[in-house]
Amino acid sequence: MTETDAILKRPRHPGHLALWGGILLSLVFTGVIWWTGQRLADIPHLPDTGPSWYYWKLPEPAVWGRVTAWGFYALHQVSLWALIYAAQKRGQRYTAGLHRVNFLALGVNAFFIVLHLVQTHIWYDGLAQDVSIWSSQGSVILMLVMILLMENRRRGMFFGKRAPLPRRAIDFARRYHGYVFAWATVYTFWYHPMEPTSGHLIGFLYMFLLLLQGSLFFTRVHVNRWWMLVQEATVLVHGTLVAVMQGNGIWPMFAFGFGGIFVITQMHGLRLSRWARGAILALYVGSALLVYSQRGWVQLNEIVRIPLIEYILVFLLAWLIGGGLWVGRRLTKSA
Repeated sequence: MTETDAILKRPRHPGHLALWGGILLSLVFTGVIWWTGQRLADIPHLPDTGPSWYYWKLPEPAVWGRVTAWGFYALHQVSLWALIYAAQKRGQRYTAGLHRVNFLALGVNAFFIVLHLVQTHIWYDGLAQDVSIWSSQGSVILMLVMILLMENRRRGMFFGKRAPLPRRAIDFARRYHGYVFAWATVYTFWYHPMEPTSGHLIGFLYMFLLLLQGSLFFTRVHVNRWWMLVQEATVLVHGTLVAVMQGNGIWPMFAFGFGGIFVITQMHGLRLSRWARGAILALYVGSALLVYSQRGWVQLNEIVRIPLIEYILVFLLAWLIGGGLWVGRRLTKSA
């Protein structure tokens, strides 16, 4: 019996059932957003003025739009933080099944997903009315960078080799990342109205998967290396497809940028054979050469922009956390 056969015949525990059920419901609710979103076609918008402008917000914000967007966001955010705190305080261990707190987290997220749909169709505006689009994108970047930091010990940073990062910073990130990820996900989730555009649909599906992952904390499926890769790699699909749909011609920057991070870092945590890793690397290099032979070699610098930014941010974040912990210890000793 092969390893694949053994996996397929292995009995599915509640964690796997929750995962596949959550993925199915995420797809279904994405379809619901598309279906109900047709009635939003008459919502007026101001002209698009460039990359820093967020198009999907009302020309004149309403009081109740702001109250509901920020109020529901705050309730959603605090609820998840409280559940994470409760689980950590009780010293929950990783198990095959679901804890009571997982059922509560799944219920909380399901409730606020439905509530956001209702809020969009009544008041429309999300958090975008009051904060920059860069804050939403920045929150997701912070999450991706923190994942690279946390996984440095398991899979390395550069072709399986660990980066010289402070151990205390990694331990701190692994212990408290749930709070940061919950903020990044919920903040981005409430930033956008549930519009039926292709970009919004892909983005909300990604958010649903992230909320699902966050709901399964302290279960073994939460740390499944293939499922964790989905959380990281989906941004490649999302960024590339949105760029293609916008027709701005910069899709290779996202495809080969995030693809480069996969080749340099992420695939080395999957226990692939050396032959498989070599084949993936060859496919990546060959595809890049093919695309840029037509696009123009002068544009080849595009593929290093995203990896360079993320790797620099990993080191900055690690030393920022490490420095903060060092200062905290010094202040504690001097008190």
